[in-house]
Amino acid sequence: MPCLIIIFALMVPRLTLVVMWLLSYTATAFDTRLWPLLGFIFMPYTTCAYAIGMNANGGFTGWSLILLIIAILFDLGSHGGSFQTSRSRRLVD
Repeated sequence: MPCLIIIFALMVPRLTLVVMWLLSYTATAFDTRLWPLLGFIFMPYTTCAYAIGMNANGGFTGWSLILLIIAILFDLGSHGGSFQTSRSRRLVD
């Protein structure tokens, strides 16, 4: 069961990005198609928050800036958490 929760947590921001792309929400936020693609692979929470902030306000002030900072922390936390888990597994073996 915990594995399903982890898989679900990893897929939700990526599925959200696919829906944003289908609705052309990312096209208005980004100038090229490269940044959403890289965001889909490496930092999906930040990419979603950036698209929301750019479409809602045209920039980052107030709540959209806070949303972007929280998304960056989520992405960095997920990368750091996986590093810590793999490191502890290597120490046990």
